[in-house]
Amino acid sequence: MPKIAACIKRMLTCFIFLQMSAAMGQVAKKQAAPPKAQITLYGQASFYADKFHGRKTASGDIFSHAKFTAACNSLPLGTWIQVTNLRNGKIIVVQTNDRLSPKSKRLIDLTKAAAKKLGFISAGLTRVKVIVLDQSLYKR
Repeated sequence: MPKIAACIKRMLTCFIFLQMSAAMGQVAKKQAAPPKAQITLYGQASFYADKFHGRKTASGDIFSHAKFTAACNSLPLGTWIQVTNLRNGKIIVVQTNDRLSPKSKRLIDLTKAAAKKLGFISAGLTRVKVIVLDQSLYKR
């Protein structure tokens, strides 16, 4: 019962505010932004070999296994992506800062920190879903 009363109180407060705003001519009309198409990719993920730690990436960053970054040939460098391990449902967010070998059939290569969070260090490989995130929400 208290939840219903609180909900009614919030609705009345909003209604009164809108009435007052309309009376003063301060109601701004919002235009809905058109929905953006979401890019989703599926494929195989692996993680970098230890020999790459400390080397330069394609973006010029120094590679570190402690960071949450990825190598990907399908997306522009600097793209923020959400990676879901399809075997266990674990999700992380990483930024692409490197490229894979042109011969590679994998979708992405992750750092060890990212692979550990996704839970596939012992397996070495896993199937993933990659969703490109709204880049305006992330700053480098």
